[in-house]
Amino acid sequence: MFTTRPTLHGTFGMASSTHWLASQSAMAELERGGNAFDAAVAAAFVLHVTEPHLNGPGGDAPIIIAPAGGRVRVLCGQGPAPAGATIGHYRGLGLDLVPGTGPLAAVVPGAFDAWMVLLRDHGTRRLEDVLDYAIGYAERGHPAVERVGLTVAAVQELFETEWTSSAEVYLKDGRPPAGGEMLRNPALAATWRRLIAEATAAAPGGSREAAIDAARRIWREGFIGEAVAAHAARPAMDSSGERHAGVLTGDDLAGWSAAYEEPLTYEWRGWTLCKAGPWSQGPVLPQQLALLDGGIDADTYGTPEYVHTLVEGSKLAMADREAWYGDTDDVPMDDLLSPAYNAGRRALIGERASHELRPGSPGGRAPRLSAWARGAGAGAAGVPAQAAGAGEPTVAHSGETRGDTCHVDVVDRWGNMVSATPSGGWLQSSPVIPELGFPLGTRLQMTWLEEGLPTSLVPGRRPRTTLSPSLALRGGEAVLAFGTPGGDQQDQWQAHFFLAVALRPEVRGQLDLQGAIDAPNWHQDAFPSSFYPRSTALGSVTVESRIGEGTIAELRRRGHDVTVAGPWTEGRLCVVGRDPETGVLLSAANPRGMQGYAVGR
Repeated sequence: MFTTRPTLHGTFGMASSTHWLASQSAMAELERGGNAFDAAVAAAFVLHVTEPHLNGPGGDAPIIIAPAGGRVRVLCGQGPAPAGATIGHYRGLGLDLVPGTGPLAAVVPGAFDAWMVLLRDHGTRRLEDVLDYAIGYAERGHPAVERVGLTVAAVQELFETEWTSSAEVYLKDGRPPAGGEMLRNPALAATWRRLIAEATAAAPGGSREAAIDAARRIWREGFIGEAVAAHAARPAMDSSGERHAGVLTGDDLAGWSAAYEEPLTYEWRGWTLCKAGPWSQGPVLPQQLALLDGGIDADTYGTPEYVHTLVEGSKLAMADREAWYGDTDDVPMDDLLSPAYNAGRRALIGERASHELRPGSPGGRAPRLSAWARGAGAGAAGVPAQAAGAGEPTVAHSGETRGDTCHVDVVDRWGNMVSATPSGGWLQSSPVIPELGFPLGTRLQMTWLEEGLPTSLVPGRRPRTTLSPSLALRGGEAVLAFGTPGGDQQDQWQAHFFLAVALRPEVRGQLDLQGAIDAPNWHQDAFPSSFYPRSTALGSVTVESRIGEGTIAELRRRGHDVTVAGPWTEGRLCVVGRDPETGVLLSAANPRGMQGYAVGR
């Protein structure tokens, strides 16, 4: 079967990410004696530098780890809403939605602390070792990818007139960086150098772990925390068209730390899927598998009927996400994944495409939808539907964004495996903190300014993130770590990828990871977007043209509102794997966008 690249095979180590420099930095860390966790941290900080339009230190990072011989854990790098982030405060400002940009949308930054906790608890290398790659690229420069320049160009006027600290970094000589032009961020490099110096000085006896914990304190309460809190308090123009100050404070920063959780698991035909809980959209992947279990097999894979069934199942799972998921204790996850519930939901998939948002009633409970989802925003006049290419950081003149993200997976020769989806803190999301060289994130835009919903804005509650890394086991052994950028599309694209791995034949005696990534993909938008301005396009499905004219015609015959996108537009998958019986390591990466690469030996 033709693929764009081979699935890599080896025995020493494998890394896959959304940028070749991050993948190679992870591999370099493995070559220097580090393990998969050291390598993932090194790659993550490189992604902050090389994909600043997709993630940054002030963003978020859900991480799933499978230590060799240990149990799978989720490390939550998703920060919560600040103490001052109340519905009353935002409504008092005349807002119906949390802005998509600016300090008012900032949560407690979670990515940095999560990476430090991972390095301290599971890594072996020192802070200065893993930050060395990112510091080098920030100081000496890296060739900018075209998308960075396009993103900067979309907000150039905003940078020039309002976010002038961002212009200092990204509008050198008054213009956006061209593709391939060397892009530097000396302020960020200086931040990391100062952090290393202060953390090392604060570590008694030169302890590796003590230095990492000192770095965490500096992030929260030292020069970094002070700069973050002061910056959040300064009014800045946001996507509402007005200047607002944020509500994030030093107390919010000091009072939060990344923490481990048990994964949500789901058994499917000999596989165990491991995801973050319903504070993320992670359960959407197992929900789709539960919904479709009786109606998909290898014989029907890739047929128009198969695609129709997956699209309709995705609509039902995403509708349940809207009604039930959130950072609360009463998400009925057991009912949502139960055979009886999914048998009833499966019966809703008919011959024709649905043009409704149809959440279910697990355990007999009535679904809870926002007024926006019930009609004020869902497909209403004047609310734009997401366009083809969603999943890239589409930025309007005002700076509003449906931001994108990054992904990194690593497996090492000892069998350690990690999957992470860092995001937020995009250059287009909020002004650069001039003393530090990076902006804050805007994850609060995923909350509703309406009481009583699982995703209502509540101080201390995590917004329901779209970030959704995955890890899969067979026979209790970690076999795959995978994920993708793409906002609301992440678990749609991952479902298609996982089924392509599970249902299609092996190649060279191993899973066909690259073939599964390369297979024509799709997404649907029949639910309120997680990103400002929270648009909906009921009945829509966007497909790659490679899916074939016959399938496109059949989908349209069934009533789908089909948008035919380019041949290589849907999905940004990364994956690493391990065969527990032979010890063979695998890796593959997405060719779309000409950024993602897998490396290994």
